[in-house]
Amino acid sequence: MGNDLAKPVGPGSGRGTGTVVMADVAKLAGVSPMTVSRVLNSPTRVRRETRMRVLDAVRELGYRPNSAARVLATGRSGVLGVVGFDTTLYGPASMLFGIEQAARDAEYGVTITSLAALTQRNVTEAVDRLRGQSVDGVIIIAPHVASVEGLGDLASGLPIVAVGGGDGGVIPVAAVDQHAGAAAATRHLLDLGHATVWHLAGPTDWVEAGARREAWEHTLRAAGRDVPPVVIGDWSPRCGYEFGKRLTGDPSVTAVFTANDQMAVGLIRALHEAGRRIPGDVSIVGFDDVPEAAYLTPPLTTVGQNFGEVGRHALRLLLERIGGAPAEEDRRIIVEPELVVRQSTGRPG
Repeated sequence: MGNDLAKPVGPGSGRGTGTVVMADVAKLAGVSPMTVSRVLNSPTRVRRETRMRVLDAVRELGYRPNSAARVLATGRSGVLGVVGFDTTLYGPASMLFGIEQAARDAEYGVTITSLAALTQRNVTEAVDRLRGQSVDGVIIIAPHVASVEGLGDLASGLPIVAVGGGDGGVIPVAAVDQHAGAAAATRHLLDLGHATVWHLAGPTDWVEAGARREAWEHTLRAAGRDVPPVVIGDWSPRCGYEFGKRLTGDPSVTAVFTANDQMAVGLIRALHEAGRRIPGDVSIVGFDDVPEAAYLTPPLTTVGQNFGEVGRHALRLLLERIGGAPAEEDRRIIVEPELVVRQSTGRPG
């Protein structure tokens, strides 16, 4: 009954009382009011054809259920919380967009909490704030080691899903297979005939950077190749540029795998300035497949991550938990990356 509190109806709506109620939506869609309620509050429980018919009627009539009444009637707000951090880095920003888009497609609102630093304490406080706002569940974008630790302690009483390369323990996880992507990048360079592959890694406190570094080293050792000293970067083009200036005087370096595309951009600039040919003298593979990667000189070979698919899987895991599915410690959905081969890699000159 509480869901019948609604906004005024505009001219030509055909309803004399001046408001649209759930019964109006049910009549137009040819379903019962209970089915309308299910579509609005538990959309995954309704067949897609019926759900779309109800949503079309909602849009046509301009029906807006009262959110406070819905919470009282169903115990659910229709709003999900997302905890991320304030960054312009392509990967986390794209992950946030993918989650938001998936939630919108499922007719859920999203409340986003961006943190300056993803420490365990900050994440815990953010989840508590969202809990106080009556969100139905929370997705945590957890790229840092500190943000992954202790996630299991947050799971009591609130459905939570983690997104990233770490293991959330009792919390379900949706992630891209970082090991597979880094291994494919390294094997690609070895298959082209390079004796070994150098690696410009991401920061040590990033879960995904650690996974990429481990896969690079394992792939080299499995192939019986020398493992050059790893260089730790900070994801920035400036870092790649400085690394590139160090390499310009060493002709033995013929292949480099950078942990993200931004560092590859700086590396390419430094090599161009030094007169080193790409890929004639040095082949380069990045990671992320940023939109600019295909338009660099030369176009960058890289590893693409399907952030939209990760977002959809994260939402599905969360809706399962909201619907009462039991927690499973090994509940992980892993999305395969794609090696995108372009002109920045070739056989050694």
